[in-house]
Amino acid sequence: MVIRLVRAFTGMPRWAPVGMGTVVVLVAAYLSFGSMSTVDVRVDGLPAHPITPAAAGSGSVLVAASVPADRLRVLVDGREATTDPRGGALSVRAAGLADGVHELRIVAPRPFPWFGTTTTTRQFTVDGTPPGLQVEDSLHPEAAGQPVTVTGIARGAARVTVAGHTATPGPDGAFSVVVDRPEHEVSVVATDAAGNRVERTLTVHTRHPGMRAVHMTGLAWTSEALREPVLDMARQGKIDAVELDIKDESGEVPYDSAVPMAQQIGAVRGYYHARQVLDQLHGMHLRVVGRLVAFKDPILGGASWRDGHPERVVQTAEGTPWSGGGYGQYAFTNFADPVVRQYNVDIAAEAAALGFDDILYDYVRRPDGPIERMRFPGLTTTPEAGIADFLRQTQVAVRSHHAMLGASVFGISVNRPTQIAQDIPQMSRYVDYVAPMVYPSHWGPGEFNVPDPNRQPYDIVRRSLAEFARAVQGTDVQIIPWLQDFSLGVPYGPAEVAAQIGAARDDGMPSFLLWAPNCRYHDQPLAR
Repeated sequence: MVIRLVRAFTGMPRWAPVGMGTVVVLVAAYLSFGSMSTVDVRVDGLPAHPITPAAAGSGSVLVAASVPADRLRVLVDGREATTDPRGGALSVRAAGLADGVHELRIVAPRPFPWFGTTTTTRQFTVDGTPPGLQVEDSLHPEAAGQPVTVTGIARGAARVTVAGHTATPGPDGAFSVVVDRPEHEVSVVATDAAGNRVERTLTVHTRHPGMRAVHMTGLAWTSEALREPVLDMARQGKIDAVELDIKDESGEVPYDSAVPMAQQIGAVRGYYHARQVLDQLHGMHLRVVGRLVAFKDPILGGASWRDGHPERVVQTAEGTPWSGGGYGQYAFTNFADPVVRQYNVDIAAEAAALGFDDILYDYVRRPDGPIERMRFPGLTTTPEAGIADFLRQTQVAVRSHHAMLGASVFGISVNRPTQIAQDIPQMSRYVDYVAPMVYPSHWGPGEFNVPDPNRQPYDIVRRSLAEFARAVQGTDVQIIPWLQDFSLGVPYGPAEVAAQIGAARDDGMPSFLLWAPNCRYHDQPLAR
């Protein structure tokens, strides 16, 4: 028997003697034959760390062998697994596995049937339970844009990501992350080794310190006759803030802006030097608010249309520039256009970086008029959502410079949000305060059951602001109303201004902004 095997493997003549050398050859022959009977099995996509049930059933685990894939048996926990051919290998899908340890077994036939099969096993752990996450619901920085520290417990998490910053929890799950420039909301995500995740959104609460302000246009500030009475009111403690235009209804940028597009379209007028004015007013311990008229911008609109960018302008259904409502041609720019948005954000960011304490948007809306006759190129949401998203975009830029963000809104927006695309709850997610223009002269008879609002300034202001308070209930957003210091239909003097201030105060809103188109104000009602 031995001689036959030797002849079979070595080809020796029958008469060859069997000696020690032959034994060596025989052993080598057996080893060579044995190597031909083994099967190489490779398993890819099965990590050493736990995997989720979804990953186990996704087909991401691949099994390959040195024999054809269709001759393999794949079992999970002793049961035939679902497999699909993929490039000479098998994709294994094991759906519905419970949390715990499982076994993957691959049974492969050897190249020669009389040598039977070879079995390869791999153990793996399924984990479908997200880590536990405990954090505070809100954050309270010392001022807008100041850092906040997010602390909490993330049991079972391999990592925690806070506003893009990643930390590794300690053995007890504790973590702490500093966010240098928090937005209005901060996302906290805890992820375990398997990839399970749990997320919490924390609100960054920054409370406006309040203000008693009057508005000044850029040109009015250059007039000593208009500027000095305002400064005198500040010296007497009757006001503690000045609101100054940084882009007005005409599209002019009255300060010495360096924003490239403002320079390019000829919007910069340089009526005042922002740094000098800010130093002067801050030196008097006054808050300085930059009023930024967003989407009523005939300078940008006209330049865009002439330069072949009609998409930057609100259009009629026929594709012509919208001019309804007496605004004039090219007057309303398209809030859905990214260039228009960025232009306003750039001005807001520049002003905040210069030192304006607040950026207060005006005309942050669509034109009033029938929406079905308007076109907003690029708009993929409702107009209300588009306006709110623009505020979200601005908030990041403004808060990064430690300034606060406000939005001036029509009084009717509190119960008619679609009329001009100002939805107060949506907008409130991205601003620090809402400034409703509740001018008595702008309400129709019977609004809020007030028969003659223009002659009943206390009643209409008190009732309309109460409705705004309800609209932002449960948030940190404050209501800082615009009040009327001008005559329109009914003469207005100190008594009417005082009535409005009293109505706001009785609604729990001691802050206000006074509006007078001629920038001449009655100071008697402002004495504390």
